[in-house]
Amino acid sequence: MNDFSDEYNQGETNETGEQKAGWYAVQVASGCEKRVKTNLEQRIHTLDVADRILQVQIPQMPTLKIRKDGSHLKGAEKVFPGYVLVQMLMDDEAWQVVKNTPHVINFVGAEQKRSYGRGRGHVKPLPLSLGEVERIFRKAQEQEPIVKIDMATGDQILVLSGPFKDFEGEVIEVSPERSKLKALLSIFGRDTPVELEFNQVQKQN
Repeated sequence: MNDFSDEYNQGETNETGEQKAGWYAVQVASGCEKRVKTNLEQRIHTLDVADRILQVQIPQMPTLKIRKDGSHLKGAEKVFPGYVLVQMLMDDEAWQVVKNTPHVINFVGAEQKRSYGRGRGHVKPLPLSLGEVERIFRKAQEQEPIVKIDMATGDQILVLSGPFKDFEGEVIEVSPERSKLKALLSIFGRDTPVELEFNQVQKQN
């Protein structure tokens, strides 16, 4: 088998010829991003590879969830669910530490076809470009909170405030970016579309 550094190491080098750390995307089992990050950080310390595996990140965007009672709950949403980003100097040992972490599926890269037999080949890890990395972290840092609401088209609502207080209706459109929705309210015996703020309504069970 070829030495890992010859086959996989495609990282950039600096002016003195030394390899520069790159950011790699690592696919993980669904819902296991935080667990992988914690386990990998422990393995980095235990296996003494902190000089080669520098950072483990899960880029997240802020969210603002509006509850049924109109109260707001701040949270976060992963930019790339199912992936963690690892900044590392790629060599055989560092690759093994990441790859053998529980719930890690594989590095993102180029699949190398087998030269013999059947089945899939192995994946050659490829570092993300500087532009990709900057875009990912800029998106996480500068993103306006994504407004989420526990309502969808077809839900029955009760208006809590405003000129249509105590009216009941059906949601026909939800606009999270504007924190508003449209509902059909029965006004004078006729279904009329009315635009309402999220905090003006309550979802009916």
